[in-house]
Amino acid sequence: MNHVSEVVVITGASAGVGRATTRKFARHGARIALLARGTDGLEAAQREVEKLGGTAIVVPVDVANAEQVEAAAARVEVDLGKIDIWINNAMASVFSPIKEMTPEEFRRVTEVTYLGCVYGTLAALKRMLPRGRGTIVQVGSALAYRGIPLQAAYCAAKHAIQGFCDSLWCELIHDKSAVRLTMVQMPALNTPQFGWVKSRLPRKAQPVPPIFQPEVAAEAIYFAAHNPRREFYVGMPSVKAIVADKIAPGLLDHFLARTGYESQQYDGKEDPNRPDNLWRPVRGDHGAHGAFDARAISCSPQLWASEHRTWLMAGMVVLAISGLVALFKNK
Repeated sequence: MNHVSEVVVITGASAGVGRATTRKFARHGARIALLARGTDGLEAAQREVEKLGGTAIVVPVDVANAEQVEAAAARVEVDLGKIDIWINNAMASVFSPIKEMTPEEFRRVTEVTYLGCVYGTLAALKRMLPRGRGTIVQVGSALAYRGIPLQAAYCAAKHAIQGFCDSLWCELIHDKSAVRLTMVQMPALNTPQFGWVKSRLPRKAQPVPPIFQPEVAAEAIYFAAHNPRREFYVGMPSVKAIVADKIAPGLLDHFLARTGYESQQYDGKEDPNRPDNLWRPVRGDHGAHGAFDARAISCSPQLWASEHRTWLMAGMVVLAISGLVALFKNK
C-alpha cells in the first residue's frame, strides 16, 4: 500500500523508534515533519528520508514546551500541507531508585513523556477535528500497564498517557468524530536511549530481554496509523506483561522485586560522568539502533498475527465449519 500524499508528524524523530518509523514512512513516499531537540540526528534523518524517496522538514522542538509544539504544527501545515498522521513518540527517562530521584527529574520526565504527548495531541486535534479526519498514534509501552523498578518516572508517564487516551476515546465517540486515535504498546527495544538516559545504576542499562529491533516498532506504528484500532500490543512479552498484571499484580510485584534490578543491567560499569539527554540533547547522530544488535529480534510473530487477525479468524471459522461438515457426514 502506498500513501504518497500523506503528511506525517513524528516527535522524537532523531533516533531510536522515531528514526526507524521515519524510514518506514519515507519508503512509502510520505511528507514527514521531523520533530526533536537534537539537530544532528534530525538533519541525518532528513537526508535518509530524501534518499528513500520521501520529503522531510526539520523542526527543532522541545515537546515539553506547548508553544513550541503548536508553532511546529503551524509550520508543518504551511510547508508540507494538512497533517494526516501525528505520531507522539518523544520520551525521556531516568534509571534510578525512587528514593534517589529529585522532584526536578520527575517533573522533566513527565513533561517530556506525558505532557509532550498531550501537547502533540492538542496540536493535532486543533487541525484534525474541524476537517473531520486524521489519525493520532501514541507510542506507548507494556509499562503503561505494568510499572517496573528503577524507571518509576517513565512508567508513570506511560500510565498517564493510557489514562489520557481512555478519556479521549470516550470524547471522540461522544462527538461522533472521524478522527482516529490508537495506542501502540511496545516491548523492550534496541534503541540508543540506554546509552544516553540519565542513570544511577552501578552497571550499564539495558532493555529487559527479550529485546526487539526498532524496526518491529516502526512496522507496528505504520500499520496502526493506517489500520487504527483502540490499542495494539506489540510482541508476546508485552501481551504477557499486560495480561499478567491484570490477573496477579501482587505476584508481579514480588517477581520484579527479585528480577527487575538485574534484568535492566548488563556487564560493564556505568560511567557516572557520561552525557545524558534529560535536560539537553546529546550531540551527534545516534541512528535507530542501540548497542544490542547481537541479542535483538528482528520480527514478531505475534505482531504479524495481530496485523492479519481478520484473515486468521476467517480461516479458523472456515476450518471449524469444515470440521462440523465432516463430522455430520461421518454420522
